[in-house]
Amino acid sequence: MNIEQRLELIKRNTEEVIGEKELMVMLESGQPLNHYIGFEISGKPHIGQCLICMQKVKDFHDAGFNVKIFLADWHTWINNKLGGDKKIIEEFGRGYFSEIFKISYKMLGGNPNDLEFVYASDFYAKKMSFWETFVEVSKNVTLSRIQRSISIMGKKEGESIDLATLMYPPMQVADIFSMDIHLAHAGMDQRKAHVVMRDVANKIKTDPVLLDGKPIKPVAIHNSLLPGLKAPAVWPLPDDFDASNMSEDLKMSKSDPSGAIFIHDDPKQIRKKIMKGFCMEREVRYNPILKWMDMIIFTREDNGITIARTEEHGGNISCRDFKDLEGKFSKGDVHPIDVKNYLADYLINLFEPARTHFEKPENKKMLDRVEEILFHVKNKKSTPVGGAHALGTYTIG
Repeated sequence: MNIEQRLELIKRNTEEVIGEKELMVMLESGQPLNHYIGFEISGKPHIGQCLICMQKVKDFHDAGFNVKIFLADWHTWINNKLGGDKKIIEEFGRGYFSEIFKISYKMLGGNPNDLEFVYASDFYAKKMSFWETFVEVSKNVTLSRIQRSISIMGKKEGESIDLATLMYPPMQVADIFSMDIHLAHAGMDQRKAHVVMRDVANKIKTDPVLLDGKPIKPVAIHNSLLPGLKAPAVWPLPDDFDASNMSEDLKMSKSDPSGAIFIHDDPKQIRKKIMKGFCMEREVRYNPILKWMDMIIFTREDNGITIARTEEHGGNISCRDFKDLEGKFSKGDVHPIDVKNYLADYLINLFEPARTHFEKPENKKMLDRVEEILFHVKNKKSTPVGGAHALGTYTIG
């Protein structure tokens, strides 16, 4: 690919590119370039992570970047996910969590060998200068700004927090410099950390990101957040409703299984969740089912789609793109059941390789273990360690 083609692939299906000027310089340099996306090791990754994020990871790889998946066990611990127990976090991270991203990438047409997994504890043990970079970042950002940035953890400014919480944003920024990352990738919910990253870039002396031997500002690219399937808090929608202001509150959450789908869900689970999803007839201002069609279906189907219907219900109807579907839906030419049936069938077919993968005895055992741990975490009970890590008994909470 030429530079214009690479740039188009990098930017497609994204909500924001911060630093496009630097991105062009990087692409023109011909140097090896590093991409990064980080994940807390918390629960089961939903399709917003497995589809939306991993499709962009594949785009970055295809555009010539070395792609890195950062498994952030320290950040998970700080954010008290999985009961804040490091042994549970380790079992999740070194087993199921990395496996789910490998099969997601393969499901999207990628080779899992393309992915470099970086486990945070391993990286910090080897990269002794990380903590110096962490202090550099902390010295160049104010406390008030860090307090505003804790929204990247799902916390709200002003709520009671422990001191470790304030370490999280500068640690995330230090990760990027310490791993020599040219392009930091995440959902829009991580934007505040990436803006700090760019603001302090020229002040980092220990581990600056270099291009042709000169320090540069890493680029930040954000994909949109896939909404959950639940209804908005207020219905009917007010006249001044703006869906963009609600994306953070209504984004898909793995802690709400009824509003999230996982790639190893069975067909009945997928169909049931889709059919229960909020999708009011003719409503296009906030409609998560339509948003899923936009972000999942039409980003993959360049030649449009045909929704199968009986003659009694109007016969088959074709939509050349999302705008076409949205227009027909708003006029009532396409009914919510039409869209839900199409979406459910599409996802069931797309996820078939993942279901087959996790039906294999060794992977089924891993998935059962995940469910066991999550049950005990939710109910704050003790659970014995499993897998290859004979670390004793977990005490949750």
